[in-house]
Amino acid sequence: MVSRMRSSRTVLAVALLGMALGGCGGTDIGPGGADEPAPAQIVDGWTSCAEAAPRAGVMITVPNTETSPPAVKEPTIGRIDPAFTPVAAVICGREIRPGPNGGQEQIATERRAEQLGALVTALRLPSEQTDGEVACTLEMVVPPWLALVDDRGRWLRPHIPTDSCGKPRAEVIAALAGPQWTTVDTRTIRQIESAAAEAAGCAQQWTDMVWVETRNGSPGPAGPGLPPAAGPLRLCVYQVPASLQEGEKPAGDFVYGGPLPTERQAGVLRALSNRRAVVDCATPATRFAVLRPLEGAGPDRYVELDGCRRFLVAPATGAAQLGQGDDALVALLGPV
Repeated sequence: MVSRMRSSRTVLAVALLGMALGGCGGTDIGPGGADEPAPAQIVDGWTSCAEAAPRAGVMITVPNTETSPPAVKEPTIGRIDPAFTPVAAVICGREIRPGPNGGQEQIATERRAEQLGALVTALRLPSEQTDGEVACTLEMVVPPWLALVDDRGRWLRPHIPTDSCGKPRAEVIAALAGPQWTTVDTRTIRQIESAAAEAAGCAQQWTDMVWVETRNGSPGPAGPGLPPAAGPLRLCVYQVPASLQEGEKPAGDFVYGGPLPTERQAGVLRALSNRRAVVDCATPATRFAVLRPLEGAGPDRYVELDGCRRFLVAPATGAAQLGQGDDALVALLGPV
């Protein structure tokens, strides 16, 4: 765990960050109704986001080989009891940031504010009622995982009043932007992108589309079908964990990659234009290569580096074509 005391007057950016990444922490953001919410459950002894809200922000898309922290039973969200006097607010969430040695990592954050007058006033407002048709924008607004703490260390999850479109009231959004939020804790959750993948210009994970398309029975027969790419290609090679190799969409982890050397590219494109019959084979690949244009548009090309050693040429539009590779093609797709 890495603890930081970093103060930042980020104004609206902090509030919007929480709303974009705060996750589905159970806050009611449905259309305002006539019924006033019940009082929020008050819990003794605030500790930390790590303990009270370990899953706050898990809506961020991350590689699926990792598991999320276990859920905890959260208190019932509701209105603030008049006898409860907040002295601090806490927002729990997640972010993706550059890693210390390159790449990207996902972190959990805990932010705290103690200038709460406007925020508490806004949270005590009723939800707006809807009378007839209302013109609403389409973006989804996800409120942050928010807790209020009193001077005895007790805490609660406040109901966030909504406007006539079922989104947090403007007064709440403005109030969340007002306090000076201090980041009191950050925890690294997982690596999103390694430094090596970032340097190669490759995604950290990719799906073996040869396996996906052949399982669906959709690729066309072998054949060039498309003219060779005019521009240079990027090579990205992935290793599929054994547990995922026979799944519906086996995701591979980055192994190596980078711009495909010019002297190899011509041979690769020739190999991908052969008309050999595709072997009758159902052995999943443990490694596969992805070839994509360095710049501009063009088809994606997938090659199984073991197993059946098939390849797939997948244009942006139109049907994908399945072909049969060989040892020579695999050799051309070695480390760059």
